[in-house]
Amino acid sequence: MDGYLTVDLSAKVKGIPEEESRREHLTIGELNILAHTPCAIPVVKRAALFSALTGLRHVDIKLMTWQEVIEDGDHYRLDFTQRKTHGVEYMPISSQAYQLCGEQLDGKRLVFEGLPDPSWISKPLQRWIQSAGITKHITFHCFRHTYATLQLASGTDIYTVSKMLGHTNVRTTQVYTKVVDKKKEDAANAIRIDLE
Repeated sequence: MDGYLTVDLSAKVKGIPEEESRREHLTIGELNILAHTPCAIPVVKRAALFSALTGLRHVDIKLMTWQEVIEDGDHYRLDFTQRKTHGVEYMPISSQAYQLCGEQLDGKRLVFEGLPDPSWISKPLQRWIQSAGITKHITFHCFRHTYATLQLASGTDIYTVSKMLGHTNVRTTQVYTKVVDKKKEDAANAIRIDLE
């Protein structure tokens, strides 16, 4: 032989199965409890609730400037470039999300000034969540999961949720539909009649 393989070895190797991760999220009730629970670092609370209302990642919230927040009459939107995908986004936001931004400042100033980096945000976030009596393991990214899950559970179509999250492929968003299916199962068993 001349040193070449006659068989494609890569075709015989099984791929490493991708392990599905659990996407922890909060309920509307838990979000309301958090909204009424004081946080030692108020900007952490504002940014986390903003993420739950918009689905934005920590990096996009941390680097958002006032020139990216557009007020158009009674409507508000964000015009920004996603830091992860570099996609240009024109995202409508609710008046509540706009309210969480606080008092409008100079255009180049950060909206959420003083928001800790990802490595420093977990402790104040955990203390706030624990003081609200929530025992789930919630990270900042879980507020993004919360947005996706609650949108799908309320009937928003998966394509719209995918676009609002800035996903480049709708398959990325489909992981949240499993949580919604679980909610349907729970709902199916919620009404019990005494048949005996």
